[in-house]
Amino acid sequence: MKTIFSNKYVRYGLFIMAGLVIGWMLFHSPKVAQDEHDHSAEEAKNEIWTCSMHPQIKMDKPGKCPICAMDLILLNQNSTAEMDADAIHFSENAAALANIATSIVSRQLPSKEVRLFGKVQADERLLQNQVAYTAGRIEKLLVNFTGERVSKGQLLALIYSPDLITAQQELLEAAKSKQLQPEIYEAAKERLQQWMLSDHQIAQIESSGQVKTKIEVYSNTSGIVSNKRVNTGDYVSQGTVLFDVMNLSQVWVQFDAYESDLAFLQVGNSITFSLKALPEKTFTANIRFIDPMIDPVNRVAKVRVEVSNADGKLKPEMFAIGIVKANLNEYRDKLVIPRTAVLWTGKRSVVYVKEPETQDLNFKMREIEIGPMLGNSYVVLDGLEEGEEIVTDGTFSVDAAAQLEGKPSMMNRSEENSDESEE
Repeated sequence: MKTIFSNKYVRYGLFIMAGLVIGWMLFHSPKVAQDEHDHSAEEAKNEIWTCSMHPQIKMDKPGKCPICAMDLILLNQNSTAEMDADAIHFSENAAALANIATSIVSRQLPSKEVRLFGKVQADERLLQNQVAYTAGRIEKLLVNFTGERVSKGQLLALIYSPDLITAQQELLEAAKSKQLQPEIYEAAKERLQQWMLSDHQIAQIESSGQVKTKIEVYSNTSGIVSNKRVNTGDYVSQGTVLFDVMNLSQVWVQFDAYESDLAFLQVGNSITFSLKALPEKTFTANIRFIDPMIDPVNRVAKVRVEVSNADGKLKPEMFAIGIVKANLNEYRDKLVIPRTAVLWTGKRSVVYVKEPETQDLNFKMREIEIGPMLGNSYVVLDGLEEGEEIVTDGTFSVDAAAQLEGKPSMMNRSEENSDESEE
């Protein structure tokens, strides 16, 4: 009887199986092979980039949102074990793409920069009206248009006045007997003086012995004619305004200050301003007057400075831009942070603080109390300590990432803060 091993095919199969067993025993190592995965590649593979406005967009690499073209932000931040549960993690690559920058919180002497807009105006104290001191008819005008420059003592007009003719005749009659009746002579002379005739004019009338039918009107100031109110041939009464004259040797620059800026302005503050018409030149003056009344329409108060204008380059109605740097001594040695670091919801002000003693970029939201805004910065009243590091650029990117991961952010608080607010 043939055995099972007599079949040659069976024998060949057994030899092959024996060879496989011997080979496995010789080459198999009981030690588990180390996993040599490329962790950087795995990290990149695990990164998920999304849009803060359209969270349904998910991509495995940075780029633009296909809907709104905004920069994508990193959703899965690969948080570490040492990271706070409420903090948001950024890799160095993600922080660079989001343009995130930080700075150290420090104490400063707060200085608020108040920007004001205004116009050049004539100094009201140097405005003067040229009037007719006697009734009569304008026979001739020597100044014929608005804007003409006049000098003090310059002849402006000739007026025919019946009352003045009568007064001259009385003077000539009284002059004949002034030795016997000096009182009458002085009374006639004083009447002409009340009509603003100079002693020189009166002496000319008396020496010539003739009545002048036309009386001269001389300018009593120097400046620019801002308004010409009469024409040749007009009849005028005593006190009628012939010309408005403004002296521009010194001018006012009146700025508009909003209610929110008035607390930082006071008389004596130095203000630096420039004019759109003279951009190459900068002027400096001190505030001389702050209007105690608020304009009910524009909600502003006038802030006035006085400027010498001997060369006449400053003209009324020129636009001016002024800057006042006011030191806020009541906030001396307070913390000051950049304006870009603060996210403001209308009720809360929040910043993102970098976790200390960690090598990774971990940021945690913190509510703070802010004081006045100083142009591009804020005074911090509470919530931060000197030396802490906060996000100053890219704050919205950090907040958007926190919102997408469901962590405390500008729009939602942590449970602890929520419980405190309810209490």
